[in-house]
Amino acid sequence: MPRLSFSTRIGLIVVASVALVWLGGVSLFYLSQARGNGAATPVPAQIAAIVDLVEHTPRERQRSVLDAVTSDRLLVRLEDGDQVGPSSPRPLIRLGGRAVEAYLAELGGRPMSVKRPEATDRQKPLSMITPGTLEFRVGLNTAQTLVIDTRNTLLVTFFGLPVGFGAGLLGTFIALFALSVLHRETRPLTRLAADVDGIDPNRMNEALPEPKGGAPEIAALVAAFNRLQTRLAHLMRARMAMLGGISHDVRTFATRLRLRVDAIPDAAQRQRAVADIDDMIRLLDDALLASRAGVGEGVDELVEVDEVVRDDVVDRIAHGASITVRVAQGGADTTILGDRLAVRRVVANLVDNAIRYGSVVHVGLGRVDALVVLTVDDDGPGIPPDRRRLMLEPFTRLDASRDRKTGGAGLGLAVVRTLVEAQGGSIVISDAREGGARLTVRWPRFVA
Repeated sequence: MPRLSFSTRIGLIVVASVALVWLGGVSLFYLSQARGNGAATPVPAQIAAIVDLVEHTPRERQRSVLDAVTSDRLLVRLEDGDQVGPSSPRPLIRLGGRAVEAYLAELGGRPMSVKRPEATDRQKPLSMITPGTLEFRVGLNTAQTLVIDTRNTLLVTFFGLPVGFGAGLLGTFIALFALSVLHRETRPLTRLAADVDGIDPNRMNEALPEPKGGAPEIAALVAAFNRLQTRLAHLMRARMAMLGGISHDVRTFATRLRLRVDAIPDAAQRQRAVADIDDMIRLLDDALLASRAGVGEGVDELVEVDEVVRDDVVDRIAHGASITVRVAQGGADTTILGDRLAVRRVVANLVDNAIRYGSVVHVGLGRVDALVVLTVDDDGPGIPPDRRRLMLEPFTRLDASRDRKTGGAGLGLAVVRTLVEAQGGSIVISDAREGGARLTVRWPRFVA
């Protein structure tokens, strides 16, 4: 048997829902009829008025009175003699004890009984339109018995409920079934959405199982997603292999070029050439390190951030930089799980960036709840709020030029953001107390 397509299944679900609404409307109609004019049970005062009218009417004119009070809801007739009899228990339960007492009080003590006609009981299992639901019998002072049959044109079931109520109940079960089917059909889509959010392009993700008994479109979508995961993993591996090869070759060429630079007779020009080669190698290292971190190829190890910060600052101070370090109380426990080389590059890039744009650098390290917080402040011109998010993008600088003397190629903060986010952290740019820029890095602290 061919499986139904997804569109067909959704169409059936919609049809079932519309049928449920339609059946619900029919149920409400019948229930409103039952509350309003369905049973048409006469009130005590109405029966008392009919009894009084019949008793004060001569026998030859009683027929006219009976015709006048008979309607499509009430059938009134007279029987000779005392034929009241006992009441049936079911009508008494339906009316309630207080209602029966009210009838007796209005009738002034006349004998009265309430019965359910036998014909109605026989017709109920067939769900026919019942000619009467209750029969009131009242003994008159004229030695006659007044019989009032209540008519009910409402379609009822074996249990005495309107047919619309049963249809609505059936519709409810159909709706529940439709909801379960809809949930079953959309469950693969829900899992697919979750896997798309959690896709990791740097590794071979587990393939989604093909839904059993599902629509062909859903199965095709899951298969396409599995193929996409495989292609992404192969693409990332190829890219990293290409970057590794380029890095190796460029380093080889840079080493050869460095040897040739030593032959330049002018010392100043030779020093500039050496600096350019060093900057080129560092730029290549930054790009390669950020690329590897972005695809999860970093090495996870326990890193004491305070040690990395102190080593880097000591090295910068030895080269004449003006840097102060403040480690908050308890800051010694600043262990994170990450790549030590990446952490060193983050600290170095932030400090170098602050030295480039300011004269004094303030480095702070501490803990806030479960986070290790590193702050680097400078007293430079700062970064406007509308440019802060943009400054974390590659090749973006406040100065539009790419001159290394005015700030480099604009990869420093972008590399920092990539390395920090690869380790589960975040970086934020704000204003420093001295009026410059403050860069705040937060890493999740490692807790054994």
